[in-house]
Amino acid sequence: MTRGGCIHTSSHSPLWPSYAKLPRALSRTTAFLLFSLFDTLSTPYTAPWEHLTGRLPFVNPSHRLFGLIERQILEEAFHRTESGRGRRKTMTSSESSQDVFIGALDQGTTSTRFIIYNSEAKAIASHQLELTQYYPEAGWVEHDPYEILKSVRVCTAKALEKATADGYNVDGGLKAIGITNQRETTVMWSKSTGLPLYNAIVWMDVRTNLICRRLEKRLTGGKKHFLETCGLPVSTYFSATKILWMIENLYGVKEAIRTGDAMFGTIDTWVIWNLTGGCGSSNHEDKFVRGVHVTDCSNASRTMLMNLKTLEWDRPTLEQLGIPFEILPKIVSNSETIGIIANGWPLSGIPIAGCLGDQHAAMLGQLCLKGQAKSTYGTGAFILLHTGEEIIQSSHGLLSTIAYKLGPNAPTNFALEGSIAIAGAAVQWLRDGLGIIQTAAEIEELAETVVNTGGVYFVPAFNGLFAPWWRDDARGVLIGLTRFTNNGHIARAVLESLCFQVKDVLDSMHKDLGNRGEEKSEGDFLLRVDGGATVNNLLMQTQADFLGSLVVRPADIETTARGAAYAAGLAIGVWTEEQIFSGKNEENSTTFIPNMDGEKRKKMCEAWYEAVSRSFNLAFLSC
Repeated sequence: MTRGGCIHTSSHSPLWPSYAKLPRALSRTTAFLLFSLFDTLSTPYTAPWEHLTGRLPFVNPSHRLFGLIERQILEEAFHRTESGRGRRKTMTSSESSQDVFIGALDQGTTSTRFIIYNSEAKAIASHQLELTQYYPEAGWVEHDPYEILKSVRVCTAKALEKATADGYNVDGGLKAIGITNQRETTVMWSKSTGLPLYNAIVWMDVRTNLICRRLEKRLTGGKKHFLETCGLPVSTYFSATKILWMIENLYGVKEAIRTGDAMFGTIDTWVIWNLTGGCGSSNHEDKFVRGVHVTDCSNASRTMLMNLKTLEWDRPTLEQLGIPFEILPKIVSNSETIGIIANGWPLSGIPIAGCLGDQHAAMLGQLCLKGQAKSTYGTGAFILLHTGEEIIQSSHGLLSTIAYKLGPNAPTNFALEGSIAIAGAAVQWLRDGLGIIQTAAEIEELAETVVNTGGVYFVPAFNGLFAPWWRDDARGVLIGLTRFTNNGHIARAVLESLCFQVKDVLDSMHKDLGNRGEEKSEGDFLLRVDGGATVNNLLMQTQADFLGSLVVRPADIETTARGAAYAAGLAIGVWTEEQIFSGKNEENSTTFIPNMDGEKRKKMCEAWYEAVSRSFNLAFLSC
């Protein structure tokens, strides 16, 4: 079938021409439901390995039949309602001032969600879908790029439907959306067909460890060769080494690069390119458009390819790595109108006005200014400390990165970051891998059945260790087991492992900053927290105990999405920067006060360091 100028062989793509032609007189929800009927029936199975040799995806033959049926029905609907064009409700000035909404698309590692905020930045509707994780080999983690797009379509439509059902005028009042996303995860696709050339390689994937070792030996600066320019060490974590793996191992990628047909992007780029037209669609004015190939400076800063000082792709780095400049997207700020959503989506005609990597969005959502830090507890855990307009090079295993840049002409704010690969994912392992718990929420109750871990320590180095250790040869260890050990001890050890890792990062931040930040010492420190795992009160109290500092949890823990909404609203004038940062996240927040003796804390940390050292040099065991 031809979809908006592209030749597609998979029904995953949402840009069907007949749906794109639907008259604007039809409600977004009605059009979506009609479209989804056929999409559900005709979606084929896509194996994670389909593009390994450059082949096109498997096509279910029934797709052709369903495609003809959906084309016929939707074109009949188009002709029946052609005379209704232009009949969408026009808001009055009073409605315009009262019904202003901003959407936030949060595409994370384990799920996609869309949240709609009112003019006071309060969430009024949302929808969330979990994302399938593929593990083709030990240490490999992949996502289906088409499943990501499908989840975007479903979440946006369902959130709009919920808001409308609750009486909100989102059909006329939604003014823009912001996008936030899992960072570093890498997609390569064909410019001419829109087809992914392989599954998305997820940020925690470690298949590129041999490429990293090779680079460390070849480059004069070894692991730290790109630190001064890009702020990042050579690691499996970042997009550059994932691109190299694709170039070296996938014929389809090499051929697409040779013919000028390859496009690279992190998840924000993939989603924006498809939302704004892909390889060809029509816009809300029925004009032909192509997708906008862009990324924002925060996501670009996680590729190991962007110069932190210039916010441009670093040509010498590209030359040293052998990555062609032509496949890279344009870099934009975090708060500006990037493009307009094309026909074929529930949000057609709405501008995309903000884009940030998830951790940068959380920092904005937490209203962090210079000297302030936040920790997000999700699949991994990510601690960022705002360093103002100064780039601070870490001497203690941290990353220099963008905090946010709120407009094309706005100053760039920077941060020190400590990235932890496995946090909430360890709880998922207890649930899905071991069956110790049935839901993630059960871990708190199970851990509270014991008063301590009974001497058990767990190091969740499933895919190596990130900051501050940077050991991709590490593997998970569970030590201190006795006949007395039970599930409660293991559950508590898993929770404590999250808190120990966050403390390791914050200790490094204190060392790097010295007396320059407001976070000068353990007693002065205040950690702002967010993310799904923070609903666990035991986890938060343990974190405060291990830090010896206050931990503050806001009433709305979804600060990542709110940060994306802030960026979009700022770009189109819904809020000013002053209004955003004068907000009071502390209202109805919960503060956890440390309640652990300093000597006990010290002994537990020493035992933790011993456990971490036992996890090193274990990768060979899986050979």
